[in-house]
Amino acid sequence: MIIGILAALFACVAYGVSSVMQAYGARKSKQAAAERGEAGFETETGAPTMKSTIAAALTAAFIIGTMLDVVGFAGSAVSARLIPLFLSQTIVSANLIITAILGIFVLGINLHRRDWLAIAVVVIALFALGISADSEGTGHDADWFHWALLLVTLALLALSIGLIQWLGSRAAIAAGLCAGAMFGAVAISVRVMHGITDFDVAQILADPAAYALVISGIGGFYLHTVALQLGSVNGATAALVVGETVVPGLVGIIWLGDNALPGRTWLAVLGFVFAVAGAIAVAWSGAVEASAQAEAGGHDKVADGGKKTTA
Repeated sequence: MIIGILAALFACVAYGVSSVMQAYGARKSKQAAAERGEAGFETETGAPTMKSTIAAALTAAFIIGTMLDVVGFAGSAVSARLIPLFLSQTIVSANLIITAILGIFVLGINLHRRDWLAIAVVVIALFALGISADSEGTGHDADWFHWALLLVTLALLALSIGLIQWLGSRAAIAAGLCAGAMFGAVAISVRVMHGITDFDVAQILADPAAYALVISGIGGFYLHTVALQLGSVNGATAALVVGETVVPGLVGIIWLGDNALPGRTWLAVLGFVFAVAGAIAVAWSGAVEASAQAEAGGHDKVADGGKKTTA
């Protein structure tokens, strides 16, 4: 239990630092190009070009951020195997707090009182979850569950793409919610996959959950990027938090045996609700917006994010 919580906290910090490092790399890349008088870093509408995105991705800060994403995923995978999903996913989603606080020092962004209040709510709620959650439930050895997970993941990706096409420029929040659900599917896949404990490659490759993991990971990244590029970054990020916490949390409770300690179910419910609500509130901070825009390649908005949140 302790190892699982520590792994989730490690992933939380890694993801939070990663977002700020990527935002910093994007900002420095844009500033360096401007100082050199280089053109071709934005379109007529101010959107980033492929040249600007590649330049940002090649900065040392952005590369470090990407490496932190990888180690963060490793931590989240370990936590998904060792503690209830409603606890592990909620802790990992609190990486927005790390992003917001670190953004003060790296991106020069000031937070409002409501941001600090939301951060305090999340910290207290996570503590409540931590002392109320029981040890992890089980995996799900039934073949039907693994196949169902793969089919549902494929269907969710297809429906998400169709929904985005239908909504067009209004799809930011919907795409964020769908991306969160896909990232939730990643956690569920990791939880039930066969062959991970002893790293049996043959067993992993024979498990439909392994393919659900790959599809949901790629699909989640794509949908998240689309959501950020469509605008309404705060709303998209807030929707992402809901999708990546509520969906796997419910699946863990209903099918995987995740539960709270006897007599503490009420505390677990309150902790979960307030942690998600607080994370959504933190998602509206300028630091989170700036970092999210950088991940999507929106360099101009990275610079604007600080101005929007100064008090």
